[in-house]
Parts: sequence; C-alpha cells; structure tokens
Amino acid sequence: MRDFAGKIAVITGGGTGMGRELARALTAEGCSVAMCDVSEANMAETARLCRDAAPQGTKVSTFRADVAIEHEMNDWTAAVRRDLDTDKIHLLFNNAGIGGGGSFVAGDRAAWERTFNICFWGVIHGVRAFLPMLQNASEGHIVNTSSVNGFWASLGPGRPHTAYSAAKFAVKGFTEALIEDLRMNAPHISCSVVMPGHIGTDIAGNSLTIQGGISDEMLFGLEEQGIDPKSLSEDQIIALANAGFRDTAPTSAAQAARIILDGVREGRWRILVGEDAKFLDQSVRADPENAYTAGFVERLHAAGHFGSIT
Repeated sequence: MRDFAGKIAVITGGGTGMGRELARALTAEGCSVAMCDVSEANMAETARLCRDAAPQGTKVSTFRADVAIEHEMNDWTAAVRRDLDTDKIHLLFNNAGIGGGGSFVAGDRAAWERTFNICFWGVIHGVRAFLPMLQNASEGHIVNTSSVNGFWASLGPGRPHTAYSAAKFAVKGFTEALIEDLRMNAPHISCSVVMPGHIGTDIAGNSLTIQGGISDEMLFGLEEQGIDPKSLSEDQIIALANAGFRDTAPTSAAQAARIILDGVREGRWRILVGEDAKFLDQSVRADPENAYTAGFVERLHAAGHFGSIT
C-alpha cells in the first residue's frame, strides 16, 4: 500500500504520541482517520491538528474507548461506520499502550493486569472489531505496536518489567502468526509488527494517570536522578516523568510515525523504529544467553543506547 490518499485508517491511542503523529501524517496525505483514546481532550487536539493540515474532503472522527474493553471497541466500529459513512477501512494501527505492573512477584496485580490487558488484549480486540471492515476493502494492512521489550524483556538489572514485556512479546508472536493466517484466509490483507526503541512520547505520565497511582518503576527512575519523590505532588511527578522520558529520546514521535508509514509502503512485516532498536535487536541476536546480565546492559550504555531508560 504505497499511496494513502483516499484511504481510511483507524488508530488506537490517537490522543498523543505516535498515535497523534500517525494521524497527522496520514491526514496530511489525504487519508481519512478515525481514532480512539481514553482522553477526549487529547483526541480533540489531535483532530484539530489534523484538520488544519488535511486536504479538503479528508474526514477525521474521534471516539472515547478503552481498548481493553471489547464492547467499547465494538461500539467504536459502529461509530466509524456511521461517522465516516463506510463499510470498509484500509489501515488499522493498534497503537495504544501503557507501562506499569513491573513485578509479577511483588507488584500490584491490578496494575499488572491493566497493563497487559491494554497492551495485548487491546490489539486482539482491535483486530477482531475491524477485521470485517478490512475484509471489505480491496486491500488492507494491520499494524500492531510491540516494542523492543517484545524481544528483550528488561529495563536492566534491578528493574522488573514483566507485564509490559509479556504483553509486547505476545503482540509480536500474534502478529507473526497472523501473517500466514491472513495469507490463507484474507490474502488481500497484510500485517506488520512495530518494535520501537526509546521514542519521545508522554507514555510515562499517561501510564501513571491511567494506572491511578505512582508505580515503583517511576519512583525508581526519579530516585536514580537524585530526586526525592516524597517532596513532589503527583502532578509534578507526572511532569518530571514525561520530560525525563520524552525529552531525552533519540527518536521523536513524528519521526517514529514516518518510519512506520514508510515500512507499510515498503511492505515490511517487521519494523524496527530507531537506531537504538536496531542495535538492541542485533545485540540480543548475537548474544542471547547473556542478554539479561549486567554486562550486556553495560555494553548498551557504552554504545550510547538506552542510557535514559535503563
């Protein structure tokens, strides 16, 4: 699918970050976009940015939905049919995700399951809800966002990262298995798994807001920076978390969106986003037995990668 003009795309997590930038890039090319998010205010801003730059006739619609809740995703499907007056879509971006639920052993079960349900079941619900509309199109493409934590389940020694990593491994496996499933049963639809490295988004603060509390991972990160979390309000912690993650990223959300869309144009099923993602992929493949040792992480740091998140 080399040309997005005149197509229809559906994006989860369209309120901020990569979801917002995907929506902006697509609508700028004349692709109509339907997005969902849990924040109506964020979606409204994305929609404004899209409409300001989109060619005449490009449609933009928003819908408040939690991807972890299947009936809300099904309700969104009905809204897309109504708002865009269509029975088909061409592109599905299962982009929504949050962090949290670091430790399976010692962490909060609710936070663990919330993270897993959004990051994995949100993808499943997205594909199930919109597959009939993809099948109605002459061509379709599904893009599922995994992570480098979908092939390296770590943030480094001393930092459990089980819910997010387990979900992203599952997204990667599901998408790879879907390649043959689609080839046999819906050959006009293809799919890609996206594995971003450190991208400049507000996922850190957004995760805290959605989880409804400050995670151990976030406290650990602040303490590593010499900041006493007890001296800060929750709003201050969110602002610091966002700035610390977003502003130190080697790849912006807009750059990530462009890499993803270029990957779709080129028909690639495996899209690594960022030089850090490429380096980590090569490093894990070269030395899998030592991928979870302190020495492995030290080599990442020495190469100039992942210093701000590990």
